[in-house]
Amino acid sequence: MKTKLVALALAAGTLLSLPAMAESLTIGTEGAYPPFNFQDTAGNLAGFDVEIGLALCARMKVECAVVAQDWDGIIPGLQAKKYDMIIASMFITEERKKQVSFTDPYYLAAMTHAAAKGAGITDFTNEGMKGKAIGAQSGTTQADYVAAVYPDADIKLYPTQDEVNLDMANGRLDLQVGDMIPLLDWVTKNDDGKACCELIGEPITDPKFVGDGVGIAVRQEDNDLREKLNAALKEIRADGTYQKINDKYFTIDIYTMK
Repeated sequence: MKTKLVALALAAGTLLSLPAMAESLTIGTEGAYPPFNFQDTAGNLAGFDVEIGLALCARMKVECAVVAQDWDGIIPGLQAKKYDMIIASMFITEERKKQVSFTDPYYLAAMTHAAAKGAGITDFTNEGMKGKAIGAQSGTTQADYVAAVYPDADIKLYPTQDEVNLDMANGRLDLQVGDMIPLLDWVTKNDDGKACCELIGEPITDPKFVGDGVGIAVRQEDNDLREKLNAALKEIRADGTYQKINDKYFTIDIYTMK
């Protein structure tokens, strides 16, 4: 009997020492911010953010699902544990750090102005923009910038960037402020093949608004996941996986902006 008990104890110890099965994680993204995250023609979530997220999951050896969440509720959704991380081109800012923890940046970013071609806007002061209709996506650092810099403008905020672009294309906005790379993509790839608009002015790089780059957000208590994501990011940068995904969407390395 004693021998059997010892054998059972050893067997139990062996089972306990076996590696745990790979956990599954869920990525939250917006799904309305091409080319970073969007729904393709089949209704699947796609884009740079999505592919980077899945590459990181593969490197961490975990199964990952990707779900869409409206931007205004994306941080509350993380806090409510609807998903485990946000990969949605989110700028790392001091204000957001009060709510979530960020990984190292997975790309750099700047904001910019866009206007109709030939609009002739050159005065980017509050006085110069007084009364002009300026659009931005609500809940973003672009919206924060417009409110802070152009308080006397007619500020119009929209649930998605696509809606800002639509009103811009239809002449209902004099100007918009958005993330530079998606706007550059938009002004050169309008649906009708005829770009209505152009980027104007200098890139907006004030750290108060663009932060320290773009990071993956996790819950503040999830330090282990954050560090695993940081390690995986270094690995996909080193082995060329990141660059392969980057080159599918961009002509520059957006990790370094060169």
